[in-house]
Amino acid sequence: MKDKLWTISELGDEFGITTRTIRFYEDKALLKPQRAGPNRIYNYRDRARLQLILRGKRLGFSLSEIKEYIGLYDAELDPMHNEQLAYLADVVAKRMTTLEEQLCDLQEMISELSLIQAECQANMLKKIS
Repeated sequence: MKDKLWTISELGDEFGITTRTIRFYEDKALLKPQRAGPNRIYNYRDRARLQLILRGKRLGFSLSEIKEYIGLYDAELDPMHNEQLAYLADVVAKRMTTLEEQLCDLQEMISELSLIQAECQANMLKKIS
């Protein structure tokens, strides 16, 4: 599979995204496909990078965070990827803290909305009786 090449349409179809989305990631320097004339040719590494980008977006990371992470993978001075792992651990911890705070906020909102809903139902029942 490492020798396989993909077109932009094939990658889009595989990941369920538009070719415009892929070109957007290219414009942001997250992907750098080879060119065969006017056509983009994506290799195994490009496909893996796209998969990382989409996973990062799904988990709520910014494009700059994703770019930093991918850039650390390419760093030649850190062959064990310790810097990349430390960066990832840091942004994951921050993201989890943010999500936990949002979860608390959502739970409070649900509780409050449940009270409002119960009050509305009680008032409707009073008017019927």
